[in-house]
Amino acid sequence: MLVASLARGLLAPPSAIGCQPCGLEDQSESATGDDSYMSSGDAINIRFGPRLVHRVRFAPGAFRDDSAAISRLFDAGERPRLLAFVDSALAHAAPGIVERVERSLARARCVEFPGRVRVVAGGEAVKNDPGHVEVMLREIHDAKLCRRSYVMAVGGGAMLDAAGYAAAIAHRGVRLIRVPTTTLAQADSCVAVKCGVNGFGKKNYLGVFAAPWAVVLDSTLLETLSDRDWRSGFSEAVKVGLVKDAWLFRQIRTGAKSIAARDMATAWPIVQRSAEIHLRHITEGGDPFELETARPLDYGHWAAHRLETMTEYRLRHGEAVAIGIAIDTEYSRLKGFSTGEVAAEVRAVLEDLCFTLADPALADRDGLLAGLEEFREHLGGRLAIAMVRGVGAAFDVGEIDRGAMGEAIASVASWKRTLAGSEVA
Repeated sequence: MLVASLARGLLAPPSAIGCQPCGLEDQSESATGDDSYMSSGDAINIRFGPRLVHRVRFAPGAFRDDSAAISRLFDAGERPRLLAFVDSALAHAAPGIVERVERSLARARCVEFPGRVRVVAGGEAVKNDPGHVEVMLREIHDAKLCRRSYVMAVGGGAMLDAAGYAAAIAHRGVRLIRVPTTTLAQADSCVAVKCGVNGFGKKNYLGVFAAPWAVVLDSTLLETLSDRDWRSGFSEAVKVGLVKDAWLFRQIRTGAKSIAARDMATAWPIVQRSAEIHLRHITEGGDPFELETARPLDYGHWAAHRLETMTEYRLRHGEAVAIGIAIDTEYSRLKGFSTGEVAAEVRAVLEDLCFTLADPALADRDGLLAGLEEFREHLGGRLAIAMVRGVGAAFDVGEIDRGAMGEAIASVASWKRTLAGSEVA
C-alpha cells in the first residue's frame, strides 16, 4: 500500500518551484494580477523555477537478470551515453555485483553503455580527498558524456554524494541515477536534492543542489552491510519520526530490537516510510533548494556533523546522528519544551537499536558547541535548530542556551547502555 501510494504521488504532474518575490521599494501590482511579475522604475523581479520530476523506485533485486527495473528508467528514442560507478566496499562485500550491474545496463537498449563499470572508493574518505572527485570527473570526460547522458552511482551515501557532485559540476549537470546500498542512504540521503564533499575540515562544505534523475531502492543490496552499518541508518528514521511522523516513531520503538537483529520484514517498511517522508518534504515543502527559510530534516545534525569531524570520522554518520538526537532531546527536556517521558522514549529506542550514546568525544564540550556556529553557516547565516515538543511535533529555535546545551551534552556523556538487564559503558 505504501509503495502504491508513493507511486501515485510520483505520477502526479510536477509543480514549478515557487518562492516569494524579493522586496522592491515600490511594489507596483503586476499586469497579470499576481506576484509573479513585479516592476518599479528600473527594477524588475520575475519569479521562475524549473519543472522537476523526482523519480523513486522500490525495486528489490533491481540488478537480477530477470529484472527490468533499470531499463524502465530511460525514455525510448535517442540512446544517450551512460557511465556507472560502483562503490569499492560494495564490490568487495558482494562478489559478482559489478558483473550484475554490467549485464543489467547492457540489457537497457535505450542507453549506450560501454560495457565496463568503474569501481571507485567509498566511505567518508571519498568525500575528504578531492582526488577522488577528480578521478570521477576524468571518467565522465573520457566517456564523452553530455548533459543528456547519465551517471549511475551504486554504493553508500558518501560515494553517492561524491559521484553526484562530480556529475553536477560536469557540463553544469549530467543526469544522475542513485542506487544506494546502505540503510542510511536508502532511508535518508538518497532522495535529497543536494550532493557534496567535505572541505576545510567541515562536513559538506563543497556542494550543490541538484535533483537526481532517478533513485532506485533495492532491499537486497542491504544484505551486504555489516551489522554496524545496517544499524547506523535507522537513527535517521528515528529522526524523521520525531520531527514529522509519530506513527513511524512508534513503529520503530516497537520493532527496534528486531530491526537491530536485521529482521527485514520489520525493517524494510521503516526504510520505505522514511524515504517517502523525505521525498514529500522536499517536493511538497515549497523550497527544495533551501533558498528561503525552509530547513532540511536535520534534527540532531548540528552536533552530528561536528562529532564526525572531531572523531576524524571514527563515528559513522548514523552513529553521530544518534548521539545528536539524544543531546537535542535532552536539551528540549531541560528547557521545558518536552517531557521526561519523551526523552526516556528516545533514549530507549536508540539503545534498543544498539547505539552507544556516551561517546568519549563528548568530554570536549566546548569543541562540540563550536558546531553551532558551523551549522549556522551551513544553514545560510541564520541559526535554526529543530527541537521537539513531543513525538512528531517539532519546531525551530533561533538561539541556543549554551549552558543548558552543555548540561545536555554532559547528561548524555554520563549514560551507560543497558542490555539484557546489565549496564554496558
